[in-house]
Amino acid sequence: MAVTADDLRPASNTWRTPLVIIICGCAIALLSFGPRSSFGFFIQPMGRELSWGRDVFGLALALQNLLWGLGQPIAGAIADRFGSLRVIFVGALLYAGGLLTMRYAATPLSLNLGAGVLIGFGLSGCSFNLVLSAFSKLLPPQQRGIALGAGTAAGSFGQFLFAPFGVAMIDNFGWQAALTVFAALMLLIVPLSLALATPAQTSANVPVADQQSFKTALAEAFGHRSYVLLVLGFFTCGFQLAFITVHLPAYLSDRGVSAQTGGWVIAAIGLFNIVGSLSVGWLQNLFPKRYILSAIYLTRALSIIAFISFPITTFSSIAFGAISGLTWLSTVPPTSALVALMFGTRWFSTLYGFAFVSHQVGGFLGVWLGGIVFEKFGSYTPIWWLSVLFGVLSALINLPIVEQPVARPVAQPA
Repeated sequence: MAVTADDLRPASNTWRTPLVIIICGCAIALLSFGPRSSFGFFIQPMGRELSWGRDVFGLALALQNLLWGLGQPIAGAIADRFGSLRVIFVGALLYAGGLLTMRYAATPLSLNLGAGVLIGFGLSGCSFNLVLSAFSKLLPPQQRGIALGAGTAAGSFGQFLFAPFGVAMIDNFGWQAALTVFAALMLLIVPLSLALATPAQTSANVPVADQQSFKTALAEAFGHRSYVLLVLGFFTCGFQLAFITVHLPAYLSDRGVSAQTGGWVIAAIGLFNIVGSLSVGWLQNLFPKRYILSAIYLTRALSIIAFISFPITTFSSIAFGAISGLTWLSTVPPTSALVALMFGTRWFSTLYGFAFVSHQVGGFLGVWLGGIVFEKFGSYTPIWWLSVLFGVLSALINLPIVEQPVARPVAQPA
């Protein structure tokens, strides 16, 4: 007999209805994803005041992406074993501390500590990845698809809100005040996390079929061809998203587009990603998820080619933001759904966390190489074309994925 969400939820927590869980989870995703999507707007004002080049910020934010990825399977394993509440709580405190450290940063080392280490590990504990994991464990299967799409879309709505909000704060009160306000907002995640508390896993509340050890789960996943292909394809998503998030505002400014317009471009990405994420969350119930992923990566590659091949104007910038938004985080619902389909939800946070490592290694290289290439050549063009190449390769990599549960031996009676 399968263990349902109601079986795992303590009887005293009747206030945690599916609607409450989804609303609180979406609020956490919104808050955690918002500030980090606006860091690109801090590059120029902080650089002017502290005399830092873009390579300094590129390294710090690349480190953030890398540590977010490396910390994700650790945070996921802890959440799988002991419940998600502690992980989200600590992640929110690290995130707020990182923003404050970034606000008082006076050297590249302190910037790396705040924007890189603390925020990176903070995101691994309280970002939408943990939210999606909690949704998978607490919600019934028929509600997971739309909930995963809603959680991803909420992160995009955070980007839509925080990009123009961050620009307005910087213009009117300075970058220091903007980072202080962001830090205070991260503390709201702490009470919201109560709704996403998952129980500690023991042999008493885990079905016999799902009672795998940590090592067995990892060996099974990395020995599964479709999982490996999924992980490799996810690298491109991180590379493209991190590069565009961090370097697009400066790229537009170099071509005469105002910072306000840049803010609305990033906001447009967030706004249209709400449509994209919700649509993909619905479409994945109708079409093979591997085809959806392949179409997303190919669409990104074509949109980048069109964007860099024509003159950069306000219209073309916002149009690129809109098209990018439709495919921005829409890879997350089918990717997470495939992990749950292949291996179940017992070690979902851990296995999705390892897939996210690939995503964030791509993010690290996208941000870091963007800064290095610009400082060396004075142009982002080589990175744009590298993004196109990765997009085409990922479109091909996802096609052979087999969408079915992994075959496991069944214990036979004596």
